[in-house]
Amino acid sequence: MSTLSPPARPEAPAPRAPRLLPTAAAFTIAVGALVALAALHLTQGTSEVDAGDLLALVSGNADAGVWHVLQGARLPRLAGAVLVGIALGASGVLLQSVARNPLASPDTLAVNAGAYLAVTAVAAFGITLPFVSGLGVAFIGALLTAGLVLALSAGGGESATTRLILAGSATAMAANSLVSLLILLFQEETTGLFAWGSGSLNLAGFHSMAQAAPLVVLAVAAAMLWAPRLDLLRLGDDTASSLGVHVRRTRTVAVVCSLLLAACAVTIAGPIGFVGLAAPVIARQIARRFPSLLAHRVLIPFAALCGALVIVAADLAIRAILGADKSIEIPVGVTTTILGAAVMVWLARTVTSAGSEDRPAILHGAANRSRTAFVLIVTGLAAASLGALFAGMLSGDTMLLGGDLLNWVAGKTGASYTWIIEQRYPRPRRGPRRRRPRLRGRGHAGHPAQPLAEPGLLGVTAGAGIGAVTLITWAPSSGAWAVTGVAAVGGLGAFALVYALAWRGGLDTSRLVLVGIGVWSIGMAAITLIILASDPWNTPKAMTWLSGTTYGRTSDRLIPLLAAIVVVLPLIIAHRKEIDLLALDDDTPRTLGVRLERTRLLLLGAAAVLTAAAVAVVGVIGFVGLVAPHLARGLVGSRHSRVLPVSIFLGVLLVSLADTLGRTVIAPAQIPAGLVCSLIGTPYFVWLLWRTRTRSA
Repeated sequence: MSTLSPPARPEAPAPRAPRLLPTAAAFTIAVGALVALAALHLTQGTSEVDAGDLLALVSGNADAGVWHVLQGARLPRLAGAVLVGIALGASGVLLQSVARNPLASPDTLAVNAGAYLAVTAVAAFGITLPFVSGLGVAFIGALLTAGLVLALSAGGGESATTRLILAGSATAMAANSLVSLLILLFQEETTGLFAWGSGSLNLAGFHSMAQAAPLVVLAVAAAMLWAPRLDLLRLGDDTASSLGVHVRRTRTVAVVCSLLLAACAVTIAGPIGFVGLAAPVIARQIARRFPSLLAHRVLIPFAALCGALVIVAADLAIRAILGADKSIEIPVGVTTTILGAAVMVWLARTVTSAGSEDRPAILHGAANRSRTAFVLIVTGLAAASLGALFAGMLSGDTMLLGGDLLNWVAGKTGASYTWIIEQRYPRPRRGPRRRRPRLRGRGHAGHPAQPLAEPGLLGVTAGAGIGAVTLITWAPSSGAWAVTGVAAVGGLGAFALVYALAWRGGLDTSRLVLVGIGVWSIGMAAITLIILASDPWNTPKAMTWLSGTTYGRTSDRLIPLLAAIVVVLPLIIAHRKEIDLLALDDDTPRTLGVRLERTRLLLLGAAAVLTAAAVAVVGVIGFVGLVAPHLARGLVGSRHSRVLPVSIFLGVLLVSLADTLGRTVIAPAQIPAGLVCSLIGTPYFVWLLWRTRTRSA
């Protein structure tokens, strides 16, 4: 089981009567900082109203236009930032107390993602709801996803840190994939939801806040009434029960209050990322110096105040750096995600594995099969892959026949059929090139030692995406080699960052995954920032890279990917025995003479190169590098001499089927292959976590 220190260390119960002076001093300083930031915040905007006009307004000598500017735009934005910050800060501290995990938050438990999905689903089907009804929809979505994550992360006593974050990340990815799918399918009904999905404070008036504020106050007040029981829960369930605390009821009340607060925040301004993680962490770090703040009746409002400070400061910073005009197009949630994910990385660096308990039971796979069974499996998968490629050529908005393909190869098709086939199967004029779908599947390689370390969860895909999107945005005429090269540099850079941050006298696999998820969150926020800053209304461009699509790809884009496979794949195959040893533990490879860190770094770098090359072609396609290796282990056992070829064919099969389904189900419209892979891979990932949970229990 993963442990987290020092933040995860059980806190001593706070004294019943907190010392008044340190508590008052902490609140006074926090309120003073918030007032100062709020005053600066009101001086920013697209109009010419500045600090002098505000001073004139206070003295009663300002024009009426100054008040209209404040009332129409600036005050609603500031009030929204404060209210949402209060809600998320209080929500985060409640979730952390219930889960006994400082990495718990509305983001890592997929609470925000579930609320966002529910709101988007209602909007996609053209249903217009009043604020209170919309809040109820968001609350139900948050409740369902949070319940799923908590159920998956439980097992064998206290929740394991790694399992909690993995379950939350997988559920959030699934919810976000469904949101992206709804936005693509219902573009008119969901106009503006992409930017809103990162958290937006572009509020028109005080109407929504006036309705949400009483609910926020009520939820915070209810949580503070139950604060003494939350203090006793720190001692453990058995001790709290012996002291008269109804543990299940206390946790239920805390979770309901937390979800209501998160739902209010999402309904007002969208899912503003990681405030619910950063604010409680800041509050607890301050409370470590002033122990009187540790009591929940003080900690809850103090974390809420820190949440308001985080959002106001983030909005102030982005408007100061990018200017008021550009900041309208950049959601404040992008900034808070980068900040909060950095806090998550800092916390994750303290994670250590407690031994084999943290290595999921799914690592071991099936027993090695006979050579005949292995040959039959590989043959069957090869045939299935060829069948999937053939079906992909025939399927789409216009269904083709096998004879049409034969006529195309012979150059006997008409102009319309030639155009259709060439869109599905790009080729140079001199002849067909038949490796395209297969290369996409091969381009994703799972981590050789940690079974849950998919390239996306290690930050590699996000880093490659940053490189590719940056080059395409500012040098749109760049060729395939340039895009692939920059993507490779970005992917390797992200991998190097994750590896360096996770290294603390050795490489702990749980720490590697958690740091990777934090870097992945930062990278995805950076991609969103680049896209919105350069072309804020080009949603298809954003979806191309964030969802992964094969649409419009030509054969010349595949040459760098083919080169990467030709160079890297033999290197991986040559080290297949070392990979087998790395999958056992750290001591066995050293005993047998394997240079552990050098070999691990080499293999991880090879996987990063393959991933970056694939991202440069089709964007971010998740979970292929997780699902394919696990299915391969289940089919042929754990020996990588067998796992590698089976994983390749499974990757081909998965991406080819995803591409075909995406082009066929709603033809002539298309669903990006990355979304289909996420919708297929996420349930499988959830099942893996559930299987681990039941075995641990």
